[in-house]
Amino acid sequence: MQQARSMVSRLSSRLQALASAPCRSLSCAQDVLHRTPLYDFHLAHGGKMVAFAGWSLPVQYRDSHVNSHLHTRQHCSLFDVSHMLQTKIFGCDRVKLMESLVVGDIAELKPNQGTLSLFTSEAGGILDDLIVTSASEGHLYVVSNAGCREKDLTLMQDKVRELQNKGSDVALEVMDNALLALQGAVTSGCPSPCLKKNVAMGYVPYEYSRPGTPLLVEVRRKQQPAVVSKMPFVSTNYYILK
Repeated sequence: MQQARSMVSRLSSRLQALASAPCRSLSCAQDVLHRTPLYDFHLAHGGKMVAFAGWSLPVQYRDSHVNSHLHTRQHCSLFDVSHMLQTKIFGCDRVKLMESLVVGDIAELKPNQGTLSLFTSEAGGILDDLIVTSASEGHLYVVSNAGCREKDLTLMQDKVRELQNKGSDVALEVMDNALLALQGAVTSGCPSPCLKKNVAMGYVPYEYSRPGTPLLVEVRRKQQPAVVSKMPFVSTNYYILK
């Protein structure tokens, strides 16, 4: 009888261990996620935390995405970039280097002014988006996506070795060929909550690129009227600290 009780006790212990194993694994998985300095702030404001590129980040707060968007437009918002790849580029050839990698006019940036741009491949394709800022301290401050960390680092390191300025001429050639074949293409689009209309970016032949030019855009096999507009679609309403 004592031996049987001992066997039952051991079996019960093993079952409890098996039952708790998934919980421990899940807990460990959560524990290994990196946390930004604003992690507690996100939680305190109802942030729904999810895993992204090895980090625990808020995908949404208590309010809807639309409310968050409108708050940003009407007041102010901060975006936590602690998880993103942040790179400082020094040297007298730093602008030449970046302009061999991206499509932005980096040379024309004013001190502490930034621009959204794109990493491009040797064939003119888009690899990733990023923000480049010309810091007043004499370097370029580059913020790119956490999910593309290794790819972006490799790309920049390879270009440092090459220091060539040929990724832009190829991009223009590919773009022109595509426009001749397609007569334009939409690359991205979405509803604008504050404008209460749809906005989009895309390529059009040069003769149709002037702001105010009416166009027809095919949406779900139906043609919709559109107008070429200068960006940003919504006028900026912020100040740069000096």
